[in-house]
Amino acid sequence: MDYYIVKQFKPKTLINIIGIGVFVYGCVFTVLSCIFDCDVQLGFLQILGKSPRRLKGKVAFITGASSGIGEHTAYALARHGVKLVLAARRNLELQRVKQQCIAISGGKLQEQDVLVIPMDVLDISSHKMHFQHAIRHFGTVDILINNAGRSQRAIFDTIDLSVDKQLFELNVFSILNFTRVALEHFNKKGEGHIAVMTSMAGVMGVPFSASYTGSKHALHGYFNCLRTEKIGKNIHVTLLCPGPVYTPFLTEAFTDKDGQKYNVPAQTTDRRMTAKRCGELNAIAIANKVSEAWLGVFPMIPIGYFAVYFPVLFSTCLKVLGPQIMFKLRDSKETELGEIQKDA
Repeated sequence: MDYYIVKQFKPKTLINIIGIGVFVYGCVFTVLSCIFDCDVQLGFLQILGKSPRRLKGKVAFITGASSGIGEHTAYALARHGVKLVLAARRNLELQRVKQQCIAISGGKLQEQDVLVIPMDVLDISSHKMHFQHAIRHFGTVDILINNAGRSQRAIFDTIDLSVDKQLFELNVFSILNFTRVALEHFNKKGEGHIAVMTSMAGVMGVPFSASYTGSKHALHGYFNCLRTEKIGKNIHVTLLCPGPVYTPFLTEAFTDKDGQKYNVPAQTTDRRMTAKRCGELNAIAIANKVSEAWLGVFPMIPIGYFAVYFPVLFSTCLKVLGPQIMFKLRDSKETELGEIQKDA
């Protein structure tokens, strides 16, 4: 009887079973990518993974912490008792964020547990001094969250080279230098965690912000390399890739001209993730030491998967629909795109 069963179980049957399994997996994965406001791995980790409360007592240094994603990442960590170094240019805003962090911690953080460091990340020469200030205050730094940066809206053809250089100085080179300062400390103590705020623009070729998109792709190249070099050395690298988020980020964005700001605020009616939710997901990604986390409201995540895993089909769709559809999905509007094209 056993021989008969084995004989009937032909290789074709096994292939059919595998095929059905792959099909079911693909269907479930597609549905979950549409349901979650993050990539599927992070979606599971927020349910079954490590809670940010495991980071209690750790020290996190956050650049660009005075507003937006940096501010709300600080709040998400503060709720779980993570000690914080808040760095940015605007001291008054940092003091406001500090007091809010202490208040929402529910007694887990005291005045001395949140250090404010007014700093300009473009002042490369001051990086070591500011990082050493944090070490003197807390005795250590466990997590560096590179959040400072600016976006852009412009047509590729008309971007001044000076804008490219300025954007890379802020979004790439300042981050690289500050990370290398932090690595001196992490290497000595034999552990550390570096989180870098990139963007879904670093995952796919987002139109009408070439300098910004290029800077985010550069970060992926640099920090994927760093992660590979640190395998087995207890130094972790997490790339945080949000899609559209409701923050004041867009008003300060570069354009194609030196010294010019985009100055178009996001609207509450725009289809964007809240900064609070983005901060919460950042905290979960950091607690679980994920390599890369995608964050965004529907349809940003399935579009990301489509672009990465089916590039030929994605390119074909873009040829049919045009780049304007990407701009509309990103900024929830079409009027500013028309203005950009008119200026070009």
